[in-house]
Amino acid sequence: MAQPADTHRAQLDDVAVILCDLDGVVWLSHEAIEGSVEAVDRMRADGRRVVFVTNNSAPRLADHEAALGAIGIDARGAVVSSSMAAARLIERGERVLISGGPGVAEAVQRRGAEAVRNDGNDDRRPCDAVVIGIDRSFDYQRLAWSARVVREGARLIATNGDATYPTPRGPEPGGGSLVAALEVAAGVDAVVAGKPEAPMAALIVDDVLGGAADRALMVGDRPETDGLFAARLGCPYAQVRSGVVAPGERVPPGVAVALDVADLAAVARSLIN
Repeated sequence: MAQPADTHRAQLDDVAVILCDLDGVVWLSHEAIEGSVEAVDRMRADGRRVVFVTNNSAPRLADHEAALGAIGIDARGAVVSSSMAAARLIERGERVLISGGPGVAEAVQRRGAEAVRNDGNDDRRPCDAVVIGIDRSFDYQRLAWSARVVREGARLIATNGDATYPTPRGPEPGGGSLVAALEVAAGVDAVVAGKPEAPMAALIVDDVLGGAADRALMVGDRPETDGLFAARLGCPYAQVRSGVVAPGERVPPGVAVALDVADLAAVARSLIN
């Protein structure tokens, strides 16, 4: 794998915060990728802050933290999810239809809004917004309810637009596949909150980086998501080949890559020399 170019060496030397994707970088279906746990420990021991930035909106924050703890990573207070970014688009007191997992409902409730779980049994009441994320129970009735309230004027907010996510069995449908179905059914384009879009960037700047985006490094496996997110933040991007993009596969043009390596362990080795 390629090593960092000389022009990027100074940027990497100054990195104080690692923004680390989860699926395809730290784990696959909650199974740790070889060397990832040790890489997080090593970067933290070197004085760098590691924050996990995920488009997986389904779990509650405590569930994300517990799953990382189960593989040996202390993630308390160190997880930012796309459900949190989506909730920033909701106003206190609004009635919100949740077509997503418990993490979406939790984030919306913390915002001070009413979270209505989409169980397919349409109560015919109006909603101010629909928030859609990955939902393994999503079906025709849930699609119909969501589409109706959007057609009647509710805002459509997507936690993320990722069409797939990596697993040990290969890619499986992601939240973006459900978003696409609802956009077609409702005739409306969703406002996307997660990486690489502006709501997630604003959340990271406000709650994690402050004015130090130039001292962050985004580590991801999906260039059109993580790479473009790094560009939006104005920080360098480390591409790993342990998830969506296989070794030897070309990164799409237009994505600037400061570091192109096999996995998170190689990122740690490149930073700590």
